[in-house]
Amino acid sequence: MAVEKVNKVNDNAIDNIIEGLGKKAETNNYINPELYGKHNVKIGLRNADGTGVLVGLTKIGDVHGYVKENDVKIPVEGRLFYRGIDVYDLVEGFQRENRFGFEECSYLLLFGELPNKKQLEQFSWLLAEKRTLPTHFTRDVIMKAASRDIMIKLARNVLTLYSYDPNPDDLSIKNVVRQSIEMIAKLPLLAAYSYQAYAHYFEGKSLYIHNPLPELSTAENILRMIRPDGKYTRSEAEMLDLALVLHAEHGGGNNSTFTIHVVTSTGTDTYSVIAAGLGSLKGPKHGGANIKVMEMMEDIKAHVRDWQDDEEIMKYLEKIINKEAFDRSGLIYGMGHAVYTLSDPRAVLLKKKAKELAIEQGFIDEFNLFEKVENLSPKVFNKKKNSNKIISANVDFYSGFVYKMLGIPIELYTPIFAIARISGWCAHRLEEIVAGSKIIRPAYKNVGEGLKYVPLGERG
Repeated sequence: MAVEKVNKVNDNAIDNIIEGLGKKAETNNYINPELYGKHNVKIGLRNADGTGVLVGLTKIGDVHGYVKENDVKIPVEGRLFYRGIDVYDLVEGFQRENRFGFEECSYLLLFGELPNKKQLEQFSWLLAEKRTLPTHFTRDVIMKAASRDIMIKLARNVLTLYSYDPNPDDLSIKNVVRQSIEMIAKLPLLAAYSYQAYAHYFEGKSLYIHNPLPELSTAENILRMIRPDGKYTRSEAEMLDLALVLHAEHGGGNNSTFTIHVVTSTGTDTYSVIAAGLGSLKGPKHGGANIKVMEMMEDIKAHVRDWQDDEEIMKYLEKIINKEAFDRSGLIYGMGHAVYTLSDPRAVLLKKKAKELAIEQGFIDEFNLFEKVENLSPKVFNKKKNSNKIISANVDFYSGFVYKMLGIPIELYTPIFAIARISGWCAHRLEEIVAGSKIIRPAYKNVGEGLKYVPLGERG
């Protein structure tokens, strides 16, 4: 008892010391917001009109949400291009031919051209061949160190794979292409098995480890590996495949892809680069945004009695904006985007397919509620903010709902995003290496008051 009391006193003392140090850190790192304007600092690498500061060139992805005339932003319907191909055309192409599209999309992003039939079959075969983990890796690495956060576990797994690579630091294009293909192939396994470990050790559920099958697509294998019975329908796999395609790339300026460029520019290895991208994507302002959407929608479902009543929904949305409801942030999650104005093409395509799945699986009432929130949010926003700003649903608004219908646990929402975006990340890594540009190093202006050294005995 005495030992426990001493430990508690020590814990309290440590906590008090850290709290005091935290206050010092907060006070001495505060920067007056007026200084940003004085020194013309682009906060968040954003221009005054909200557009991104131009810091690089890319051939991989392109995002359009507005046009400029006389320095005035004019909203237009959103467009997303992969290597110059409109994502609407890409999706329409493989869906019309009743094919899965993620493998074709990955090839396009990595190598800058659409594969012919033989090339696509060869690339899919390569992915199947690499869709394995080193001997005992699942047992010794994934199962023995389970994590509550699958993104953290993914980063750890990726870094550990460095030790199993016979040539991890070789930056030749051939070697990085090999590593890229392996990353695209292995990440679904790392995510699925990490989730199974989490579910078993933290949730007390039975442990299921299903091996991927070479004849299945990436989307099919994901559903097979995360479900206890390994079963899925064709429409479910098509829905997940579409989500993977739409999340695969979004230009070089999004936070995680820019991170890939920054870390690649140092000359480091592929595993360190991908782990850094995972760390960026984990943030709730980036890859974790659809989780906030789902939490918000659950809150709305709990407090709005009549899902058909526009007025009741609008009143509750007003409470959210007024910081009187949900998480008191004043944000309607999933609405608005840094680039897109009139529409986000990813949300448009995902919504269309989501409605089909909702009808099939009995989620149509919930889908209709999502649609009402999507349509009513801009009206509420403009009313409360006295603004004419155009906002539309972004991809996060519907992606979480899609994953819910697919029975994908919320712990895997962001990892699924990573599984998709790995193709874009690897393409941008290759581009950065080929470009051979200098190490990325933006400047920071020092605005500190400047301390003078005082001997230890004379300090207060």
